[in-house]
Amino acid sequence: MNWFQKKPEPLLTPKLENEIRASFDKFSEDEEHFPATIDPRIYHVKLILDWFGDLAGKSALDVGCGKGRFARILKERYPSADIHGLDISPEMLKCVPEDIQTETAPMTALPYPEQRFDCVYATESLEHAVEIRRAVSEMCRVLKPGGKLVIIDKNVEHFGKLKTPEWERWFGRKELEQLLRRDCAHVESHFISYWEDVPPDGMFLAWLARK
Repeated sequence: MNWFQKKPEPLLTPKLENEIRASFDKFSEDEEHFPATIDPRIYHVKLILDWFGDLAGKSALDVGCGKGRFARILKERYPSADIHGLDISPEMLKCVPEDIQTETAPMTALPYPEQRFDCVYATESLEHAVEIRRAVSEMCRVLKPGGKLVIIDKNVEHFGKLKTPEWERWFGRKELEQLLRRDCAHVESHFISYWEDVPPDGMFLAWLARK
């Protein structure tokens, strides 16, 4: 049984939210495992750039941005783009470049109006949202009609292969597709790896959607 079939879904209580925030505040000191930059050749980056297309003059939100390693690349590629980064950890956000606008908040309560962004993405961050349905709904809410969404995260079929905190959730391919289809006109998913020339081993999935 996967976690989507378990009811009720776990709740992001104030106590748990504070625990997650404190954990990532501490992780901000670990540059080895939580770096501020990422190799732009990694396929995660290419996939996001290819799916979004030309971002010149458009707006994009990095949900659970950490130190802004993906947002930094988008801003470098498209200086005229309006790039925003959101994270639960204020200490992580201190590492984000000043030309990227930031907000401190959980993924389940995005502090933006409806239909604010042309593009929204979450890379290995949705797994920490706890209230997954609500977080996905929030990402879709702030996306403009016709806007594009990318979620990259781990496959629940491989859960247990890595050490994870108690709150972390991984996803099944079809389950997350179902959540996205509540708000998006087009949804697809693919197994991916870190490098384009390396066959996927099933650990990572990318969900691509258009509202």
